[in-house]
Amino acid sequence: MSDIFPPSGSPTTVPQRDKHQISAWLAGADPHPRTVHAAWADRGIALLPLGHRFDAVRVPAARVHAAVHSDDPRTVAAFLRDWLAGPVIRDTRGAPGPYYVLIAPDSPWNGREERLTTGTFLGVPRLGHPVSTLTRWVVPPTAPGDLCDPAHLGALLLTAETLKAVEP
Repeated sequence: MSDIFPPSGSPTTVPQRDKHQISAWLAGADPHPRTVHAAWADRGIALLPLGHRFDAVRVPAARVHAAVHSDDPRTVAAFLRDWLAGPVIRDTRGAPGPYYVLIAPDSPWNGREERLTTGTFLGVPRLGHPVSTLTRWVVPPTAPGDLCDPAHLGALLLTAETLKAVEP
C-alpha cells in the first residue's frame, strides 16, 4: 500500500483565513472549546464528543479503496473531496486505518458501516500542517458546518459493492 501520509501541498490544506473559523466551529463540539484548542496546540489532536455538531461514519479502508479503485493517498483524497464534498478523517495508527466521514447528527444513515454518535469521542486532528501520527485530515472542512451528505456516502459504498461483484 502507498504511504498513508500525503505529501505537503496535497488537497488537505485549508486556507489560513478560514482555519480560525473552522477550528472554532469544530472545537464548539466540546463544552470546553479552550481545552480542545490546547490539545491541538500540545498534541495536534483532540478528542471531540460526537452527536452535537457532527457524527461520524466509520468506513473500512478496503471499502473506500475499492470504490475509488486506488489506495494512493492523493487519488483517494481527490476522489473523496469531489464525491463527498465534505470532511473526512483517516485513522493512521495502523494500516489500513479506517476513514471517518463526518455527517450531520440529524441526517439519516442506513448503511452497514457503523455510525458513531452521542456517547462516542473521535480523535480530530488540528487543521493545517499535520502533527499527530494518529489521525489525519483526508479532506478537511472548507467552512464551519461543512459536512458530508450521507446519501453521497451511501452511493459511493454501493459503487464499491458493485465493483467487487464484477471483478474477476
